[in-house]
Amino acid sequence: MDLASIVGLSFSIIVVAWGMIMGGDIMAFYDLPSILIVLGGTLGAAMVANPLDRTKILPKILKNAFVSEQIDMIGLIQTLVSFAEKARREGLLALEEDAGQLDDEFMRKSIQLVVDGTDPELVKSILDTEIGLLEERHSENKGYLDSIAELGPAFGMLGTLIGLIQMLGNLDDPSALGPGMAVALVTTFYGSVLANMVAIPIGKKLNQNSGREILCRELMVEGILSIQAGENPRIVEEKLKVFLPPKMRKVLDEGKEEE
Repeated sequence: MDLASIVGLSFSIIVVAWGMIMGGDIMAFYDLPSILIVLGGTLGAAMVANPLDRTKILPKILKNAFVSEQIDMIGLIQTLVSFAEKARREGLLALEEDAGQLDDEFMRKSIQLVVDGTDPELVKSILDTEIGLLEERHSENKGYLDSIAELGPAFGMLGTLIGLIQMLGNLDDPSALGPGMAVALVTTFYGSVLANMVAIPIGKKLNQNSGREILCRELMVEGILSIQAGENPRIVEEKLKVFLPPKMRKVLDEGKEEE
């Protein structure tokens, strides 16, 4: 569970709602036609701009911003170093049983390629290609949120034009001026909220989550290739530590000292 996303979105909603209440009647910001124009129009246009299969997994894409798996990079390095130690003692074939017990499919596949005696250049090529395709999929997922962020304010402006047209077309009827003005102004508000409070922040969080996952996979590739090359486990650890920020490197070193 990503508490930062949940707390941040909740805080934004509460603060904006509080400001609306303090300024007057909050129901003045509710207008069903405006909601239909902005939400319906934005989602419809986003469906046009993206493949259908991407639309089908939109709930999953949104979920990934709030329920993201926290990757233990220190534990990952320790696992790879332990594999390096075992490979030095017993050979690469001894890692086959360990590979079968791994939960991470990418790492399991990486170890299996090494155990099968695949050429190191080919192993690197296969794994780099898989990382590249993963990055492309993540980029496409974020692109859906980018579409919503771009289209939301545009449909808000469209709603504003609709409201103004309705208002100007009924200048002889004073009772129609209020509803027309409400649609004209509130749709712009809805479009801005949809883009700046929802789509843009979620898109940025997806991008950050993708970056962390790709970094971890690059760490795995570096570790696996070092193991295949038969490098000293201490050297393997030092090579992998460069992927960690300074604070995490310190935690890793302190953990070794306690042992």
